[in-house]
Amino acid sequence: MTRTLGRTGADVTILGYGAMELRGQPRGPEITDEDAGRLLNAVLDGGINLIDTSPDYGRSEELIGSYVSHRRDEFFLASKCGCLLEIPADTPPPYPHDYSPKNVRADVEQSLRRLRTDRLDLVQVHMSPSVAVLEDNHTVETLRELQGEGKIRFIGMSGILPDLPGQIALDVFDAFQIPYSAVQRDHEDLITEAADTLIRGGAARGAASEEKNWTTGPLTQAPGLGQRNWETSGIEDLIADAGIGKQEFIVRFTLSHPALSTTIVGTANPAHLASNIALAEKGPLPSDLYEEAKKRLPGPAS
Repeated sequence: MTRTLGRTGADVTILGYGAMELRGQPRGPEITDEDAGRLLNAVLDGGINLIDTSPDYGRSEELIGSYVSHRRDEFFLASKCGCLLEIPADTPPPYPHDYSPKNVRADVEQSLRRLRTDRLDLVQVHMSPSVAVLEDNHTVETLRELQGEGKIRFIGMSGILPDLPGQIALDVFDAFQIPYSAVQRDHEDLITEAADTLIRGGAARGAASEEKNWTTGPLTQAPGLGQRNWETSGIEDLIADAGIGKQEFIVRFTLSHPALSTTIVGTANPAHLASNIALAEKGPLPSDLYEEAKKRLPGPAS
């Protein structure tokens, strides 16, 4: 299933691939270059046509360039800007960001080299800077210059509260990447306002699955909050009656948001990739189940 991504006019699959898990250790799982290459080709072979990466994601851009740049016309390629050219050693994320013209341009040039491509389909401003920071650094103007040079096609924002409403109001971004899932609904109404959105965290990092059992939770959310939202809502009885597993419910809940274009799911595990593709192929939840689930799970104002 495909949907149009924001103002880009591009049709993207409702499941996208996020390459953060290819960053390697110590921040990501251990993975060999060859296994990363097999996984990236399995992404495309599985029908996914959007790959999202970032200079912040370790070697992910280089791996994409090495192993699927020869298939460049098969996928919509999104990266980020504002990232430091070199990830600080011994510094945990989130890393410092620099939205100046010099650094934004350097990010794009570096990404083009690493990804072995002549254009980036979407460059998203990373880590949700305020409107004031964007204006002080002439960030949007720099991206438009790069757009005019043919190095990037569209401009996006990876945004979160509290700055997301102001970013939307600027009316300059072609697409927004926003965190959202059944256990992280803070941005639900803003996703509707942004329209045709890339959603990250739509599988809640597998938190509800038996394998992880809430040992991890959604990024940008206080530890334990997602689990409390889940366990106090009565949602398990609802989905048990519907005959749907926990992880299937979470993925398909995300897919049910009418303003979603794609949900970006990242993994370094081929079995998890295949499972996510199978779940996405089932599409959104039945409308009655979706509406009842929204009544039970804490919403944006909770």
